[in-house]
Amino acid sequence: MVDTSQIKEHMDVISSDKKVVGKVDHLDGVHAIKLTKQSSPDGQHHHFIPVDWIDYVDQHVHLRKSGVEVTAHWKHGRS
Repeated sequence: MVDTSQIKEHMDVISSDKKVVGKVDHLDGVHAIKLTKQSSPDGQHHHFIPVDWIDYVDQHVHLRKSGVEVTAHWKHGRS
């Protein structure tokens, strides 16, 4: 289990293949990270990354999924 208390606003979220998939807006409850709209490919929607995709956290949030897997399966919303 990852210590989500280490996750801070504007940290880069990095896929297993070393691609930045977004920046943290904030934790959305205990199960997801909400990414900033500005880091979204379309710049208009927040995307949500499940906490269980996290491999580890240092100065960035590192995921166990590739960039393609992340963008294919993340959830999105307007607010």
